[in-house]
Amino acid sequence: MIKEKKISTSVLVIGTGGSGLRAAIELAEQGVDVLAVGKRPRNDAHTSLAAGGINAALGTMDEEDSWQQHAADTIKESYFLANPNTVEIVARGAARGIEDLERYGMGFAREEDGRISQRFFGAHTFRRTAFAGDYTGLEIQRTLVRRSEQLEIPIMDSFYVTRLLVKDNQVFGAYGFDINSGTRYLIHADAVILAAGGHNRIWRRTSSRRDENTGDSFRLAVDAGARLRDPELVQFHPSGIIEPESAAGTLISEAARGEGGVLRNALGERFMERYDPIRKELSTRDRVALAAYTEIKEGRGTQKGGVWLDVSHLPRQTIMERLPRVYQTMMEVQMLDITREPIEIAPTAHYSMGGVWVKPEDHSTDVAGLYAIGEASSGLHGANRLGGNSLIELLVFGRIVGQAAAAYSASLDSQPRSAEAIAQARREIDELLAADGQENVRALQRAIRDMMTEHAGVVRDEEGLKAGLAKLAGIEERMASVGIHPDIAGYQDLAHAFDLMGSALAARATLETALERRETRGCHNRSDYPAMDPELEVNLVWSPSAGVVREEIPPISDEIRELIQDVSTVGKLVE
Repeated sequence: MIKEKKISTSVLVIGTGGSGLRAAIELAEQGVDVLAVGKRPRNDAHTSLAAGGINAALGTMDEEDSWQQHAADTIKESYFLANPNTVEIVARGAARGIEDLERYGMGFAREEDGRISQRFFGAHTFRRTAFAGDYTGLEIQRTLVRRSEQLEIPIMDSFYVTRLLVKDNQVFGAYGFDINSGTRYLIHADAVILAAGGHNRIWRRTSSRRDENTGDSFRLAVDAGARLRDPELVQFHPSGIIEPESAAGTLISEAARGEGGVLRNALGERFMERYDPIRKELSTRDRVALAAYTEIKEGRGTQKGGVWLDVSHLPRQTIMERLPRVYQTMMEVQMLDITREPIEIAPTAHYSMGGVWVKPEDHSTDVAGLYAIGEASSGLHGANRLGGNSLIELLVFGRIVGQAAAAYSASLDSQPRSAEAIAQARREIDELLAADGQENVRALQRAIRDMMTEHAGVVRDEEGLKAGLAKLAGIEERMASVGIHPDIAGYQDLAHAFDLMGSALAARATLETALERRETRGCHNRSDYPAMDPELEVNLVWSPSAGVVREEIPPISDEIRELIQDVSTVGKLVE
């Protein structure tokens, strides 16, 4: 007999990282009934991996900084693909986001007189990145978890949402199961907030762990009737480790380059002198990633397909004090002492800058009652994310979307339900559990990751993208013959099957929009179209029914446009 539990709540939050928890906190503080669910443990969400810092024009170090300049820097770094309205909302609301964290008890690094310390980070005109050591994201996550516990917000870990429940383009809840026990849950909700991350796990080398950022948000949203925007815009971080396979892509912080780390190819050449002779290793993230990719592609990489990042010439004390996380990581995964030996690295898929299509003002989607935030959403980052903006986005839109969902729930006269939508969700799981085919879901996931790495990595071209789509069609065909085998350890196999469906959809959307974006802009490198095309200063919106549609970007206000300038990067690590 199948065990199924029914739950009702005013607002369901899917994802328990920074954006999901901030939205849940806002709802709870307003007295609104809220439930948060996540497939990972709440203390170990992807937000916890963010090291660098969080942006807000507080003016604690440079009094002349302003939200307007923060907005101008964000738009400039996005290669003019960011939505100016979204950018303005984040820049205006950033100081409030920091205040909220302080109210929840977060400890920021401070100057001797008590001011919050702020440092240069990326292409910022002024020092506006607040931080907590090199573990800012972890401290934010801990702070939000602690606040959610104070508010007694119900949170369900190890919970996998398989389908959003929709009737007549209006969401009324979600269906899912407990990954450990297999118990199913039918959750009725007035509104649903989707905060389940991006899709950078569909590449072979990625900074995400193996069960996160597999395109879950994209699949849930699209199956419900929403669209995706700019899924081809993915930021590749220059430095991910190569070995062991289980940890391939794990980030080596760019602080290693900031402290004086040197990049060399297999010939011993300091190759950044060829690509950016002035800034060298302090160049932008997209430039360094492209340079490393080119060295490897042209045969000057290591035997294992990487390049060397060397900090061993730095004083041991500097490494232990300024790069403790890097030192510890390499000792743990490779027993490598970075004070003596170089690190073998290669570019790694790091951040989804596109995501679910949302309205700038409240992050509502095409589906009534459905909202998307964080890396699941789109609009802020364009073709290159300004370092430090991802964490402040969570705080700003977590608050706004929490308020919007509360208002939407309160406005409903009644909530429609659909027996057929619920039956479809049940049937989907039943059919997978009964599947006894020859194909292994993890092997098919690996096939997608290999295909995306080969055909849609740092550099793309028409021929490769079309070859990728042909391979994807073959993988999708094989997906009809999977075998699912839950065991005494739980229902991870079933979860991986849904991960696979999300990855396949995200891969298709990425390949089709990358094919349409016939230009090189920011993170998106087309070897067959090496220049920027003014006609493609647009967002690309994707859906299974309409394919790729161009969407005009709203005009930038004169107040912000006049502040857009080339930012000096002398002596700064440009992230």
